[in-house]
Formats: sequence, structure tokens, C-alpha cells
Amino acid sequence: MSMKFSEVCNVVRRHVPEAEERNGDKNPVIGDAVSDSRQVVPGTLFCCIKGETSDGHDYIRGAEERGACALLCERPVDSNLPMIIVPSVREVMGEAAAAVYEHPAERLLMVGVTGTNGKTTTTYVLRSLLQAAGIRTGLLGTIVENDGITERDADRTTPESCVVQRQLAAMVKNGCGACVMETSSHGLFLGRLKGALYDVPIFTNLYPEHLDFHKDMETYFQAKRLLFTHYAKPGFKGAANAGDPYGQRLIGEFPEGLRGFALKGEENAFARVTEWQTALGGTSLTMELQGLDAPLCLRSPLAGEFNVWNVLCAVTALWGRPGINEETIRQGVAAIPQVPGRLERHVLPNGACCFIDFAHTPSALRKVLTTVRGLTKGRVLSLFGHGGGRYSMNRPELGRVAAELADEVIVTMDNPRDEDPADIAQAIVKGVEERGGAEYQVILDRREAVRRGLSLLGPDDVMVVSGKGPEKYLQIGRVKHPYNDAETVDEWCRRPL
Repeated sequence: MSMKFSEVCNVVRRHVPEAEERNGDKNPVIGDAVSDSRQVVPGTLFCCIKGETSDGHDYIRGAEERGACALLCERPVDSNLPMIIVPSVREVMGEAAAAVYEHPAERLLMVGVTGTNGKTTTTYVLRSLLQAAGIRTGLLGTIVENDGITERDADRTTPESCVVQRQLAAMVKNGCGACVMETSSHGLFLGRLKGALYDVPIFTNLYPEHLDFHKDMETYFQAKRLLFTHYAKPGFKGAANAGDPYGQRLIGEFPEGLRGFALKGEENAFARVTEWQTALGGTSLTMELQGLDAPLCLRSPLAGEFNVWNVLCAVTALWGRPGINEETIRQGVAAIPQVPGRLERHVLPNGACCFIDFAHTPSALRKVLTTVRGLTKGRVLSLFGHGGGRYSMNRPELGRVAAELADEVIVTMDNPRDEDPADIAQAIVKGVEERGGAEYQVILDRREAVRRGLSLLGPDDVMVVSGKGPEKYLQIGRVKHPYNDAETVDEWCRRPL
């Protein structure tokens, strides 16, 4: 995979005609494209993007020392390297990287999932269905990045566009036929999907989140809508939640491209789940799809009504694709793996259960606690905090939801960042007290809070530890301290009795 500097310039000019070229007579061969100077190797195009706290232009010297052969930048710089100067590097970085990597998205079935809740689990279901059909499938999401052979922890839900293109190229090299990817509102709005178009764009739902960034729900929705207006291939066939008002808007706008899915109601939906039974060990569900003579009966290892939605969403989106039939759907749904930090079940020595979940919005917490409440005979404990620098209006509402659905609430910290964790906790407590009905305590040390909660559980009790899911750190200030909820629970279970 490589391309001459002059060829990359031509690609950039197709998108930005005013792009300026300097020192182009050297015309080096480019074999890689990165926006992090620490990742530069000889033959790399270094893309100088401006972030919230740093500017890639300040790291050009380091990139040169590591072997960068060309620059994509926003202003003339003191360098003898060939450079392409554009108004916005972010706007063209993905297209340039796609060219360097020989447009890998065009050689994959591209499946993109956007929405507030359910993206991660839905991508795991989608990959299980595709792999049941014999299609090696890469995965890019909140938890992991998997190129078909190698899997590593993800840094963010949607990486920078040059990282996406490199990962797609690795998938092609490793024999993948498809990529399943979470597409966050930030990633869509900031152009991190540039250079990739999607065959199967999917919308799960929309609830208040990231409004510190998007300001209001309509702006938030318009960011999600970009997946369908700017990043979908011509003739795309995707799916949208017909039970969600924003999903209905998308179906109305793209009636030929989007299939609707819903539970029981919504008679005009392409796919519906008419019956389901859920327990700690999984879920049985009956699905009706347009054009299918008999209902499809499935058994999923995932518990909870919201996971019924996730399975329904994935099946709706892929139904009828090559290799996706009734049998491969049954096999794929039955083989869905445990999703880290998504209703992740841990059984304690005394028979009690602890679920670890990423739920960090009021709607997501309500779904998790409602599910757990319906599956347990004993008490429900809810332990959570809220991230610093995030939508603060969610804090009292999280407290109200927990007080309504749990018997006891433990308020702790969750990546306070530059905020005082005690102030965040107090905002949550305000909601708990307003709703009433549940005992509560505040233990800011999250590890100690989890241990305390586990010690309170009787054999029939359940505790939900939510907010961080599979994350392996606690961010206090700008420092990330090693920490993981699952490891804390496992350590407590292994302690000497």
C-alpha cells in the first residue's frame, strides 16, 4: 500500500480545489498516514490536526526526526518536506489516508451503527451474525478494535479518520469481508469517518447525552443523521428504530434505504418481536419479518428487554444479505459472546449477582435497573457516579432513577476529570433525596464503594455497578489511574473468607 505525494495531492484537490502544494518536486512515496507524531515511521504522511489542547503543527520536528516524508497542514511551516496546505486538515485527512491505503472501505461490507444506547452490543450481535455466515468481520467500537486477527483495547468510540483507514486496510489484508463499526456523534460531526462510506447504516435510538457538546437534541440528531446523508453508499440498505421518534424521521426521509424495527406495536415495521421471555441465563424471542412466511424463533444468551432490541436491530439490518438466512441467524444469535461491561454478570460466592454495565445516562440506567429488578428475588443495589465535564443535568435525574428502582444507592466517582467528585456526587444525591424511597450512602473511592456494596449482598440480592463498563482507568484531573470494575469484583470474590 503506497502512493506518491503528487497522487495524494490530486486526491486532496478533488475535495479542496484551493489546496496549495509546496516542495512537491521531491515526490516521495507515502506508505502510511498518521495524526500522532509518536506513530510516525519512515515514509509517513504526517497530518497536523488541531485538537482542543494541542496542535499537530507543534510536533512537526519530531515527526521529521521519526521519518515523516510529507505533511498535510493548515499553514506554511518551516520544513523542507513536501506539504499540502488546506483550510482544514480534518476535512481531507480521511480521504488522503483512504488513498494511501488504497480505499479499503470499498472492499468491505461496511456496517455502521449510530444512536445513544445499544451501539456496542448491537455491533457484537452484527459481527456474530456475519461470522455465522462465514464472513470474517472486523470490529471498531467503544471496547475493542479488531482487525480480523488482532484485538486491542479501543482508545475512543470513533478514532481519527487516518486510524480508521489504517484499521480498515488491516482488515482487508487479514481476509475480512466486512467491518462493523460504532459511529459516535462526535466522530460524525468531526469528520472522523471521512474516506469511508457505509452499505448498512443503522440507527438505534436517541436520548439526551453529549448535550454539553451538541447543546440541544436537534443538533445532536443532525450529527447522527450525517451517517445517512454524508456517509452512506448510494443504494444503501440499513435499519432504524421505528419505535423512536427520531428513527421515524429517518425512515420517512429514507423510505427505500431504511427498514423499521419495533417491539409488538408499529404494525408497518419491517421486523417486529412479538413475544419474548428473558431470564438471567438469556432470552427467547419470536420475530416476524416482512416476506418471511413463518415467525423466526431465536435463543439469545443476552438478558433483558433492551437486548431484545439489540438483536432485533441487527437481524433487521442484515436480513437478506448474502449468507444471512434463517439458519445463520439462529446460529449467530445463539453464539453472541458476552459483551464486556454490558450487563456483564459476576456470581458471588454466596450466590448473589453483580452486574457491570456501561449505563451512564438516565435512560440507560432505567433500562438496566428495570431489567435486573425483574430478574431478582431479593434487593437491588445501584452503584454509580457521573463523569466530570459531561451533561450535568443528568446527575439529579440519575439519582431519581436509581432511587425509584433500587432499594439502596451507593454514589461514587466516575472519571471526575477537572471537577470535584464531591460536587458531582451531591448533584446525584439531590435527585435521590427528591425521589425518596431508597437508602443511600456516598463513598467517593470507587474501589472501596464496590467492595462495600458487595459486602451488603445477600444470596438473592443483585448489585448493578454502572457508568464505566469495561474501562480500565479512573480519570482524576488529567491523570488516568489504573482501575477496572470487573477486576475489583473478582478481587473481592477471591479474598480470604
